[in-house]
Amino acid sequence: MTIPAQLLLVFIVTFPALMLIYLSLTWWGPLDGTTWIYAFESLNWFDNYVEIFQDGRLWGSVGRTFLIMAVVVPIEFLLGLGLAILFVDRFHGKRIFYVILLMPMMIVPSVAGYMFFMLFQSNGPINQIISGISGLDFDVVWLGHPIRSMIAIMVADIWQWTPLMFLILLAGIISVPEDQLKAATLLGANWFHKFWRIVLPRMKIVMVIALVIRSVEAFKLFDIMWIMTKGGPGFSTETISVYIYKLTFFDLEWAYVSTAGLVIMIFLSLFAVVGLIAMGRAKRKRLANPG
Repeated sequence: MTIPAQLLLVFIVTFPALMLIYLSLTWWGPLDGTTWIYAFESLNWFDNYVEIFQDGRLWGSVGRTFLIMAVVVPIEFLLGLGLAILFVDRFHGKRIFYVILLMPMMIVPSVAGYMFFMLFQSNGPINQIISGISGLDFDVVWLGHPIRSMIAIMVADIWQWTPLMFLILLAGIISVPEDQLKAATLLGANWFHKFWRIVLPRMKIVMVIALVIRSVEAFKLFDIMWIMTKGGPGFSTETISVYIYKLTFFDLEWAYVSTAGLVIMIFLSLFAVVGLIAMGRAKRKRLANPG
């Protein structure tokens, strides 16, 4: 009964992975005049892997990817946690604010990228709003400057994916037993003590899940980046996803791309394993100290 599902899993997961490993050991490209099956004719074994560690542009894109991830994920986490704390209590118009808050996450990333591309134009709304507030002629080139373009991309990512953090963390806060919070209130605990002593320890697993999921997704950032800057000016905003895309469809370096993709897949798998280990430790501590 499970054979069809197993065959489908082999086709979807195993076959592409084996093909990736096979091509990474060759110089094959779509312009060679042969299909990928005959890629062994240009076998080079591990030359691509050696070249990866000498590719300054690749490691520059990896560094920029880590920079974006290191900035946006903590900000999204803190904003999501703050909003989750606010939405635990009942207030007038809560459902309407739910819809407004979750709307950015429902927008297609490419559409969000185009929205912020227009917002950060020299004559766009951002400069006009700042000019109106300051009373000065604020005419800053955002997307044509290495640092400011990176800031614009981070703002777009934070705007779109903070709602995801909010949803995950809100679910974690709601799952805390209400009787423990009521008991702490009767004992005279204030809001901060209840959050620090009861809510936060029981949310460790949820927090790790939120951080791992969002970190992996931030590492794969592409749509917003491509629409807003295409990795420019120069290579100043080129992430690993944009770099691989250019190598694949512009330079047609498919064998080298296979090598880079395999290395990145291994790295992200190790990162996910670290996250799972952290989740396991948090779960064991929670079971060991149920109170």
